[in-house]
Amino acid sequence: MTNELRKRLESAAYPDLGAMMEGYARAAADVGKSEFGQKLDFTSESIEGLDEILVLVGESPELDLDFEVRLWGSYLGEVLRRRYAGSWEMTQYPGGVAAVPSVDVRGSRLFPLMKVYRRLTVGQEEDLRAFYAMVTERLGKPAQVN
Repeated sequence: MTNELRKRLESAAYPDLGAMMEGYARAAADVGKSEFGQKLDFTSESIEGLDEILVLVGESPELDLDFEVRLWGSYLGEVLRRRYAGSWEMTQYPGGVAAVPSVDVRGSRLFPLMKVYRRLTVGQEEDLRAFYAMVTERLGKPAQVN
């Protein structure tokens, strides 16, 4: 399943970074439900399910780290982007040499793909629930949706 999904997502033509990340995030929500029985509905409550999925994904002997980071990191980023009416942009990761997708919220840059990478490679101490709680505490109230 992962290879087919990866090929489909990577061959799709996206008009911009935001559309690509949203496409990956929607795919993550579908996989979350079909493969893991988790309801990933882009709400704060879905972060717990996402973290549980990452525990299982990280244990897979055939882990395709690059693809899994893009898939699940885009979902995490979309939850934050939607909550705070942010935008996706390519930004140099602090201390890194490459630009990576980030979510800009009122001048604050969040790196959801890097967080998912750390969750998959470091483990439990990179818990997404704690990260999400810290981010929402710092950023405050969600954006008002008209």
